[in-house]
Formats: sequence, structure tokens, C-alpha cells
Amino acid sequence: MLDLIALIVVIVALVGVLAHVGYLAMLNSAAKRRAGGGDVARYITSRWPVAGVTTAGAVIAGLFSLGGGFLDVLAILLGAASGGVAIKALESTQKKYKSDS
Repeated sequence: MLDLIALIVVIVALVGVLAHVGYLAMLNSAAKRRAGGGDVARYITSRWPVAGVTTAGAVIAGLFSLGGGFLDVLAILLGAASGGVAIKALESTQKKYKSDS
């Protein structure tokens, strides 16, 4: 049963992490095409380390979920932390650059 819980937590974490990375990539692409996108591109560049660390954490949690009981607990903790941080970072970036259109 713990295996299933760990797997679900890891999948949710990976979805959150990929959403964050995808949003940063989309925003960076749009900023590079605009003449006045330099400030946005610099901000996105500063956010890539957060995206990288949370992605690495979610992938490691996925590997931990393949192990036994203790590793499943570590996978749950690491996956929840990685996913939570990624979603908070995504929300803060969206809040900063949200358009009302």
C-alpha cells in the first residue's frame, strides 16, 4: 500500500515540476521574441535553478519509490517537498506576470 501512495505522490510531484519548467520555458521564449523582454528573461534565468533542483528532487523521489518501505517513505517526503516548492514557484511567477486579458 505504501508503494502505491509513494507512486501517486511522485506522479503528482512530476506533474507540478513539469508545469513549472514548461511555464518558465514558455515565458522565456516569449520574452526573447519581444524587444522589451530583457527584464523578464533575466528573471526567468534566476528561476531556472529552482526548477532544476525541484526536477532533480522529483526524479530522485521516483527512483526511491522503486525501493522498499523506508525508501517509499523518503520518496513520499521528497516528492511532496519537490512538488510543493515547484507549485509555489509556479504560482509566484504566474502572479508576477499575470495578464488580465
